[in-house]
Amino acid sequence: MNNASALSDWISRPGDSLLAAMQRRGVTTTALAIRLTGGMDQLRDIVSGIQPIDPESAQAISEAVGGSAHFWMKRQANYDRDLARAVLSTSPVDQEVWLRSIPAPGPRPRGRLSEETRIIELKRRLEFYGVGTLGAWRGRYISELQATRFRTSQTLTSDDGAISLWLRKGELAASLAETAPWRADALESKLGAIRRLSRISRPRRFLPKVKGLLAEAGVALVVMRAPKGCRASGASRLVRPDRAMIMLSFRFRSDEQFWFTLFHEIGHLILHGDRSFVDEDVTSGNTFENEANDFAASLVIPPEKEQEFAELKIKHQFITRFAVSAEVAPGLVLGQLQHRGRVARNRLNSLKRTWPWDEIDQAISTL
Repeated sequence: MNNASALSDWISRPGDSLLAAMQRRGVTTTALAIRLTGGMDQLRDIVSGIQPIDPESAQAISEAVGGSAHFWMKRQANYDRDLARAVLSTSPVDQEVWLRSIPAPGPRPRGRLSEETRIIELKRRLEFYGVGTLGAWRGRYISELQATRFRTSQTLTSDDGAISLWLRKGELAASLAETAPWRADALESKLGAIRRLSRISRPRRFLPKVKGLLAEAGVALVVMRAPKGCRASGASRLVRPDRAMIMLSFRFRSDEQFWFTLFHEIGHLILHGDRSFVDEDVTSGNTFENEANDFAASLVIPPEKEQEFAELKIKHQFITRFAVSAEVAPGLVLGQLQHRGRVARNRLNSLKRTWPWDEIDQAISTL
């Protein structure tokens, strides 16, 4: 690969420079957002590339973060130039892949696309994913995921596109989170407090508490419904050297699935460091997945409770009593009994909490 093509793989957006400058100078997202006329929504759009830096926002950024307004306007102009070059250099074959298989936020045009619409749609995708080529997108979202997921097919599917859309939204949200620096030992120190929150029945009550505890350890919690075609329950990765992300989708809408997935993703961060994981099924998998499963199971049933758990009578009242002593929700205990084959999957499920989507969406809106 020559230097010109290498440079075009990744297009550095003004939002990337803005986040780096905010980190260097210790400027919080709140401190900058209050200077922008559009507040936090405008800041999100600038970081994601949806909205360009204009003279007014350039002045606000200059005052809050540093650098002249001229610098930020020139940064935007250079990005616009590089993006236009990337669009023009995309081959017809790669254009088809972008437009057919890789979604971007917002409505998707229907019917046959005009050449002008094709260019607009291609530009939207390059902006959103922050790349200049299809190869760069594959390297960021597909090659990395195939190394850690169970499916080994090299064929790009609509599911891959849907997962990358979900992940990218999560990365952008995590980039604006306010957290302490990432430390695995700090996260370990929060485990007891986090697992006890499983006893709270309402997502709107426990989600902000989970988010706060994770933030103290340098982990940004992002909770977002998965788009059509994305079967992910959770994901974990470092979004920058000093910040980790855990992303959850509330797939299956039950407390047992939600909390086990959260514990599983925490396990990945503590055990596997800077690797990236997207988990579509946390019940089986490769060595990494098995290790994360064992970690999550040990949070549900602590080692000192294993003997008592092994002798547990399979009745509603005994499971509930054990859950109280273990300081977790009864549904989580039932999940372990079912997973270990001691209880059929269709038995005693009244011990699990299942939430409707409107309740989940309301809780997500509070984060």
